[in-house]
Formats: sequence, C-alpha cells, structure tokens
Amino acid sequence: MTTQPIPVVVLAGFLGAGKTTLLNHLLRGARGTRIGVMVNDFGDIGIDAMTVAGQVGSTVSLGNGCLCCAVDASELDTYLEVLTRPELRLDVIVIEASGLAEPQELVRMLLASDNPRAVYGGLVEVVDAAEFTTTRTRHPETDRHLAVADLVVLNKADRVAPAELAGIRETVAGLATRAAVVETAHGRIDPELLFDRVVPDDEIAGQMSIEDILYGDEDTHAHPHAAYDTVSLGTAVPLHPRRLMAFLDTRPEGLYRVKGFVDFGAADPEHRYTVHAVGPFLRFFPEPWPAGEERLTRLVLIGRGVDAGALRGELAGCEQNGAEDEPDEQSMWGVLRYVPQPDEAPVP
Repeated sequence: MTTQPIPVVVLAGFLGAGKTTLLNHLLRGARGTRIGVMVNDFGDIGIDAMTVAGQVGSTVSLGNGCLCCAVDASELDTYLEVLTRPELRLDVIVIEASGLAEPQELVRMLLASDNPRAVYGGLVEVVDAAEFTTTRTRHPETDRHLAVADLVVLNKADRVAPAELAGIRETVAGLATRAAVVETAHGRIDPELLFDRVVPDDEIAGQMSIEDILYGDEDTHAHPHAAYDTVSLGTAVPLHPRRLMAFLDTRPEGLYRVKGFVDFGAADPEHRYTVHAVGPFLRFFPEPWPAGEERLTRLVLIGRGVDAGALRGELAGCEQNGAEDEPDEQSMWGVLRYVPQPDEAPVP
C-alpha cells in the first residue's frame, strides 16, 4: 500500500469540448490503475451506474477497480476524504468540472486542502479545436482559464484543416504560456500524461491484458496528434540539491510532469525524496531508504516541444562532482521549502 499522496487532477473545459469523452478514454485505459472520479458535470459518462445514480452524494463502483462520485463543488473536501481512504487503494483522482465552472477555484480548493493523502495533480483544460474561435467569443473567460492550465488538450483536431489547426495551436500556446499543449481526436491522450499506469501483480509489464484486447482497435492505434516527449534519467551519482532546484525553478515551458526519486547523498543520507511536479506546482516527499535498495536517482520528465538533449545535459549537470562538490548543510533549504508540513499554507 503506497504511503505517497494521491494526485488529484482537475479536468476542465467548456460544454462540448470533450471532457467526458477524454475521461471515458482514461477509464477504459485504466488497466491495473485504480481511478477515483468526482463528477460535477453530470454528463453522459459511459457507465450505466452513474446515469442511474445521477444525484449529488452518490458513490458507485465502476467494476474495474475505479470509483465514481457525483458531487457538488462545495463538498469537494468531504469527498476527497472519502476517496483518499487507504483501504480504497486509489492511485489517482480525477475531478471532471462543470463546463461552466471556474477551474481556478477548484485548484485553490485543492491547494488549500489539509488532506495529507491528496496532492495537486494538475489542471487539464480541454479545448474544442473546431469551435475554438466561437467559444472565445461566447466565453471571454476562456483566455483566463487557459492561462492557469498545466496541460491543454486541443481536442477534435481531426475536424480542422492543418493550416487552421496550426493557427489555433499558436493562439492557444500564446494564452497558455505555462502549459504543454497536445493535439488529439476523440479525447485519446496517453494516460501516462496524467498518471502512472499500475501493472497488476499477475501481469508482466508490456504484455497485452484483456482490456488491451477488448479496446485494442480504439486505443492502440497511433495517434500522431497526441505525441509527447519523455526524458529519463537514472544515475548512481547523488544530485546536488541547489543545482537540482535551480533546474526545477527554470524548467522550460511545455514540460508538464516531473516524477521519480532523488538521492541527495550526504545532504540527507537517511532519505530518498519523491519529486512530484506538474506545471509550476512542485512537491518533495522524503521517506527512509528501503532496506537493501540501491541508492539511485530515477527521474522521468514528460512534456511537449521540449529539447530532450538539453534537458539531459542540464540534469547531468546536477550530479555531484566528487568530495569537493559535497553539499553543505544549508543546501537542502530550497528542497525542504517544498516538503509539505502539518498546518502549512500551500506554496504558490
């Protein structure tokens, strides 16, 4: 059973953008991942049980290890408490916001939550590429919503001519300056953009599961519009906390997620640090090194339009260079600023 907080992802976008389609895609692609869903939109989620429940306060099982609640936004913290109970063993929670909701208000509520088992997992804004211009005219707040997004899914890209799509993407990227932007059709984004897939105990990583076979025609085709970049680092050399923080503080636009474990060596020999970053949000979670485990730093960076070679070079530059480069006792202060403390106000 994991001791790490559960990421809570906010899924927003105006009516008809494709939020529910994207959510259904994530649920079908959950495989061994247990997803908790909070629905504030009451859309046509592809589960009969939710349609039947259809009322605030109901919680139903989706039959694949996932749970779904129909909630009012004012009860967000109450249902976070329900879905983060250890016995549910959820790996991620997704909140589908109402098409008329103010997503930044949901984000503020999450950041202000004192639930130690939940951590902000990012704001995903779904945009209807085919109706983008019309949506901006009808809903001027679109620009404001895009400005606070961590990931923008430019959906229905298959319904727009390439030249027009390029212009829309340029406009969206200019408004969502801190976000990665991915283009897709039918809401088919790789779940790895939002959460880590959990491989069941009886399944070998990479093998086809029953769900792969059932949904293979839909989910395993290549979707060029959904491409993204992944950069991995694995090293036995401890990282210097000051240089890693300098890298994280200046990480490039389009770098959506940073995840993994960090070894800071002599700066804190007793602990490894789980790093969780989404958009500008950053947290570290220290825990004792597991007995007998090799002390390695393992990081994965996920984004769109990033320079993989440059990122690898910058991460390599964070490695400690022998005894003369050993960090001093103040070097961890920047890291510890992002370690959650009891009754601590959220870091902006």
